[in-house]
Amino acid sequence: MSIVKDREAAGAALSRRSLNRRSFLAASLAGGAVLTFDARIALAQATGAAGEPVLLTAFIRINADNSVTIGAKNPEIGQGVKTMLPMLIAEELDVAWNQVRIEQTDADDKRYGLQVAGGSTATPNNWLPMRQAGAAARAMLVAAAAKQWGVAPASLSTEAGKVIDKAGGRSMPYAALAREAAGMPVPDLATVPLKPADAFHIIGQPMQGVDTPKIVKGTPLFGIDTHLPGMLHAALVKCPAFGGTIARIDDAAVRGIPGVVAVVPVNSGLVPPGQQDAVAIVADSWWKASKAREKLVVAWDDAAQKQFSTAGYAKQAADALGAAPQADLFKAGDADKALAGATKTVTADYSYPFLAHATLEPQNCTALWTADGKLELWAPTQNPGAGRKEVAAMLGIAPEAMTIHMTRIGGGFGRRLMSDYMVLAAQVAKGVPGRPVKLLWDRTDDLRHDYYRPAGWHRFTAGLDAKGALIAFKDHFITFGADGKPIRAAEMSSTEFPAPVVPDAHLGATYLKTNLPTGWLRAPTSNAMAFVYQGFLDEVAEAAGIDLPELMRRTLGEPRELPTERKGLVFHTGRARSVIDAVCKAANWTGRTGPAKGAGDAVKGRGFGFYFSHRGYFAEVVDVTVSGGTSVKVDKIWMAGDIGSQVINPLNAEHQSQGAAIDGIAQALVWQPVVQEAGAVTADNFGDFPLLRIDAVPRDVAITWVKSDFPPTGLGEPALPPVIPAIANAIRAATGKRLRSLPLQLT
Repeated sequence: MSIVKDREAAGAALSRRSLNRRSFLAASLAGGAVLTFDARIALAQATGAAGEPVLLTAFIRINADNSVTIGAKNPEIGQGVKTMLPMLIAEELDVAWNQVRIEQTDADDKRYGLQVAGGSTATPNNWLPMRQAGAAARAMLVAAAAKQWGVAPASLSTEAGKVIDKAGGRSMPYAALAREAAGMPVPDLATVPLKPADAFHIIGQPMQGVDTPKIVKGTPLFGIDTHLPGMLHAALVKCPAFGGTIARIDDAAVRGIPGVVAVVPVNSGLVPPGQQDAVAIVADSWWKASKAREKLVVAWDDAAQKQFSTAGYAKQAADALGAAPQADLFKAGDADKALAGATKTVTADYSYPFLAHATLEPQNCTALWTADGKLELWAPTQNPGAGRKEVAAMLGIAPEAMTIHMTRIGGGFGRRLMSDYMVLAAQVAKGVPGRPVKLLWDRTDDLRHDYYRPAGWHRFTAGLDAKGALIAFKDHFITFGADGKPIRAAEMSSTEFPAPVVPDAHLGATYLKTNLPTGWLRAPTSNAMAFVYQGFLDEVAEAAGIDLPELMRRTLGEPRELPTERKGLVFHTGRARSVIDAVCKAANWTGRTGPAKGAGDAVKGRGFGFYFSHRGYFAEVVDVTVSGGTSVKVDKIWMAGDIGSQVINPLNAEHQSQGAAIDGIAQALVWQPVVQEAGAVTADNFGDFPLLRIDAVPRDVAITWVKSDFPPTGLGEPALPPVIPAIANAIRAATGKRLRSLPLQLT
């Protein structure tokens, strides 16, 4: 039995237990959210014949050979969570790692709690709950042994999947106790004892990713690999201009093609209910469905959307920068008056473009609509709970009428937090009931119908006093929004550093209209804000006659906690300074230097960047070589990171940080702006949106961990943002040229 298949029996067991047996654990999260687990995460059920596996809790199955199968509840997107979360459970369950088998659970937030891959939240959200789930199961096994032996549970210990009675000179494997343990009372999760850190034997050890051997062998794991008996295939024709709808369809030529099963108009979720903005062609092979698109004739109602273009945004932004902001995000003192009295002022304009996610696995989803009005999905989703709600709303069914199997995700970076591919596949499946249908986008579909990282423009002004201290700061931020508010992923924090620590500061914003759907890109908002803020602050430091690390130290001031706009989340200036000092020591940073001579006409430079992102503090130093006056190569990256008191899986932490650095290089030097004309994106393939090649990756990304006395936090995002400004600042050091827009291009 799998953990997924066992859930109905476990649910029945839950209904047999009295509700007053429930134990609630509320874990406070940054941002004010509360994650609640009830007794289901420690619910035992004792069904099945002797010798069969026993589902001890919602996450833990004890097998007859004394191996333990642990359910990994969160979507696996390459961030290693499928290995990390079971490590937490296994540690407190007190089994050896070689006893552990891992299975991906289905999506069921009522049973498993929040299941999402985004915002580097898996570690802070689950650090205690997953450990408590393992500790509760261990306590139940100990209680079962104590009952059999007639001793006090406190007299027993555990090790490597065994309960040990040292006084009695005996032990018993978990497998022999599991059935009786399943009937033991559920411990109070809020008070169940947890191991001290010095007793960890799994947490803190480098563990290979559970799927790595399968990936190397090419074992089908991803959504695109889904294959079911009798499966059909669907290709999509979508309105090029976002927000446009179908005016008329002529599908006669398509329906006459052998192998074509259906033509289904669908709604992506971007247009009002009752309208459609896409057409799915369903056939017995994807190639037939894709080729049939050439014969489909669709007239679009998209006149209102054709006004939007990249060139138009740039002109509007230029005009807006010269005017006052529409909205105030932060105000302290009188920035204009302070600037007028400053000894020295620095002004600069920075910008960055719309970006696509360009996941290697294009969007896909397989769906089966059954005769009884139920839906089954196989989806590479980062956010299955949101997908369930959106699909249910689109189809008019109850969320409970849906089963979502989470496949491994072949690249997400925030793209698969959106659920359009699930919503579309569900509608297609309803149009051909009784047969599974895989909806698959090609590369052009994927680049032209993304949820894009929004572009932005900034006009900065800073004032310095006679001693070079930062006394005034202004930023007029131009981005996209509606009704005086930013659209998704276009936000800027009202506590963006250094505004809260500058005596006179003003952050203002102006919002432009767009028809492009926007979404979160890895290290959302931070990937852009780190570049513009740390790039500009490097200019301020240069004007003050110091380097950026020193300006940061002076501006950060004494160690203290500064509030952020997210409830419960603070910015600790001491933690920031610690990573700055650590990376400068590791890289032997000696202050601001000019260019160094390289081979031939090459010149070398070194740059620094810092950013606080998704609860993580990272400072980074980058060495670059500029050849031929235009070609930039990153030679080495040093990073120092503070993600709390514990690095759960050091091997994966290293890989995540290195991967973040590589993503940062791509955003800084390689990814091209998403271009829009007449309301539509023009990108066709990777020729228009190139990815970073292996020869552009530095041979060394050296990582220093700065441990602090704070709960562990995640790593998917925070190592990325500082790389981008560090590269820009290194180019400045090498060439004397200040690049203020992305991608960084010397011409």
